[in-house]
Amino acid sequence: MDDDLLIRKAKKGDAAAIDALLRTHYDTVRAVCHRIVVNKSDAEDATQVALISIVRALPQFDGRSKFSTWIYRIATNAALDEVRRIRRRPMPTDKEAVYDTATPDATAAVDAQIDVSGALAQLPEEYRTTLVLRHVADLDYEEIAVIQGVPVGTVRSRLARGRAQLAEILGNQDPDSLRHTRVIPLPERGTP
Repeated sequence: MDDDLLIRKAKKGDAAAIDALLRTHYDTVRAVCHRIVVNKSDAEDATQVALISIVRALPQFDGRSKFSTWIYRIATNAALDEVRRIRRRPMPTDKEAVYDTATPDATAAVDAQIDVSGALAQLPEEYRTTLVLRHVADLDYEEIAVIQGVPVGTVRSRLARGRAQLAEILGNQDPDSLRHTRVIPLPERGTP
């Protein structure tokens, strides 16, 4: 079923329709919360708060925006509320637990994910949120502008600044370190 039909049924109290809506959008809501909050257990809390908020607010959904945009706004707000709540707590990492049983390839993947998560955590909230909505939720600039309540130009600016800061944090600010082109000389004519 498409979202429109599920929404109509859910607004009438159809539990199966509510369940189907939440299942359809769960992965993206969870991904948004995990990238904004960063700490795994706190991100799960934010995800649950977002899902509860979606169900509670569903009767007020008026269809003026896309349903996915409306859901991402709720998820973003839940995640930002969680970040504000835990701002002064240290951010633990479960890196050591993963290393105990991980293969070398899995360990490298975990390192990369922890590096990105840690770098995202260092970004100002508005940059991190904008990057997550664009690259995790795959929203377009207009949808992000609606969710954040800012003009599209501000979204572009936040994306550019956020990407630049993220690259700097990750150590990729030098364009030469991003791409290494190896030039292989062609053999001269007449040589095998």
